[in-house]
Amino acid sequence: MSNESSLSLSELNDRIAILQANIRQLVEQAAGASGEQSEERIANRINQQNEELEKLTRERDARSKK
Repeated sequence: MSNESSLSLSELNDRIAILQANIRQLVEQAAGASGEQSEERIANRINQQNEELEKLTRERDARSKK
């Protein structure tokens, strides 16, 4: 997500919910993954999703304080 500030609060909440669902699915995939490359790829994707989730959550929280 390149520009969180262009999203409405509702859109931010929707995107946060999507990221949370993605992370849950990736964690389930990681539990069933076999092979170092597969596990590493999933771990990297989880990290990316968590970073984006944190960024969007901070943006939402900042807007809520206004």
